[in-house]
Amino acid sequence: MKNLLTKYNQLSKNHKVLVIILLSILALIILPKMAVFIALGFIGSYKFIKSKAKRISVNVLLGIITFFYIIILIGEQLPDTTNTDNPSVVEQVVSAISNTEQNQTTSSEEVTNSTSAQETTQNSTDTTKSSELSFYSVTQVVDGDTIKININGKEETLRLIGLDTPETVDPRKEVQCYGKEASNKAKELLSNRKVRIETDASQGTTDKYGRMLAYAYREDGLFYNKHMIEQGYAHEYTYGTPYKYQSEFKTAQKNAQASQLGLWSPSTCNGDTTSASTQTSTQTQAPTPPPVTTQSSGSLYYTSSHYTAKYYYPEACEDWKGLSPTYLKSYNTLEALLSAYPSRTKSPQCK
Repeated sequence: MKNLLTKYNQLSKNHKVLVIILLSILALIILPKMAVFIALGFIGSYKFIKSKAKRISVNVLLGIITFFYIIILIGEQLPDTTNTDNPSVVEQVVSAISNTEQNQTTSSEEVTNSTSAQETTQNSTDTTKSSELSFYSVTQVVDGDTIKININGKEETLRLIGLDTPETVDPRKEVQCYGKEASNKAKELLSNRKVRIETDASQGTTDKYGRMLAYAYREDGLFYNKHMIEQGYAHEYTYGTPYKYQSEFKTAQKNAQASQLGLWSPSTCNGDTTSASTQTSTQTQAPTPPPVTTQSSGSLYYTSSHYTAKYYYPEACEDWKGLSPTYLKSYNTLEALLSAYPSRTKSPQCK
């Protein structure tokens, strides 16, 4: 600072005035408020202070003041990157974080709303499907595989596809083994209930007796046809051509047989339901097959009591010897055989 004052004093009067003017202009540009007072100070020093030494001292003091104010102002104008209290920076950071959180919240809400909308749509679809299903009152349970239902005021007989229960109502036959149990179970499951029916194009709409062919489902979703088989109240039954649920029903029968449920139990029918109920309830051993003879007298007729059997065999036709001894039945006359098994026809191998 002394060097500056020394150099300033060494200047000529005109140069000193020029320095003062330049400092004043700079002060006006940088320090507009303070510059007025400083400028007035310089002007006043020349006008009111007659002593040259005093005037120089005043001008030097004003110059020093101007210099420091310039330094202070420049410092204020420079950006402070380390100052976290800078309102503009803080506001920008807070704004950025706020925007990010808002976007995340919006995205989350959109996902939630989308999921909710999908669930609502799905529930609406399920409700619509449920409301579109038609359920019909069961008016009568004929037996385990035949029921009657009311369709729009008209009673229809329904033969259930894929199962066969022991006979209880056929006037041509005695009540078969486990027939009453199957019939009672059917009444327990379907009496005073409503069912939804499903037809099967592979089986047609009616059988040869004019009965509707269909599957039956209760309102609670119980698949009646399959349930009767898997609980051992019915055999799986394929009539002519495979049906839609054949593989499922066959599997259900295998499981029931393996577990010895219902008619598969050795204490009931052991799988053979063709014999009379009173006989099978006490007879647990397989019937003894008739002796196999090599002479063909032609007086006997043979068939199998198995539920899948279709043919009978005269004694002269030796194909009967291939029948399982467990189910082998013999009759003295053809009339007696057909009386017990009206659906049997003569084996094509015997013609």
